Amino acid sequence: MELFNYFRSSASYRVRIALALKGLDYDYKPVHLARSEQFTESYGAVSAARLVPLLRDGEHTLTQSLAIIEYLEETHPQPPLLPATPAARARVRALALDIACEIHPLNNLRVLRYLQRDLKLGDDDKDRWYRHWVETGLEVVERQLAASPSRYCHGETPTLADCVLVPQVFNARRFACRTEHLPHVMRVHDACMRLDAFEKTRPANCPDAE
Repeated sequence: MELFNYFRSSASYRVRIALALKGLDYDYKPVHLARSEQFTESYGAVSAARLVPLLRDGEHTLTQSLAIIEYLEETHPQPPLLPATPAARARVRALALDIACEIHPLNNLRVLRYLQRDLKLGDDDKDRWYRHWVETGLEVVERQLAASPSRYCHGETPTLADCVLVPQVFNARRFACRTEHLPHVMRVHDACMRLDAFEKTRPANCPDAE
């Protein structure tokens, strides 16, 4: 397997966690988003969307972090990242989508660049935008976790939802978002970070970390 990846991309971080939880080896292929390497001709030949992460597995080229993780779940089902029952799987997917669809798209790099380059927002306003959507979005996740508390997002083993939650908390801390009002989110995050799969895939531990 080859993973095209940027160390600070939360979507890439999700896939790194899933690969680590499943004990799968891969070649790390850095793509530096801040330097716009995703727009080079060489990467364009690999990725039509010019986004990361991208996973190559033999003849298969896979994009979108949640689709990649679902692919890994189907091709390497142990240990499972989705629960056994339909209702439980739906809950885990919903928690993941609360972050991946409701928080992350508003705060990824191309949105932040548009706010500054096209709408001429200063750094303070851009950061205020970022913190608003992260804090209010994680409040939704907090309520979901509070309704059915467990060690991880769902149950006693990590799931797809934890793969998505931990990178979002990393970003929240990076941008100095408030987290003291999110006890369940932070409790789950801390439980995850006690596992090697989450710790060793942190951005700071990536080959292209700065």
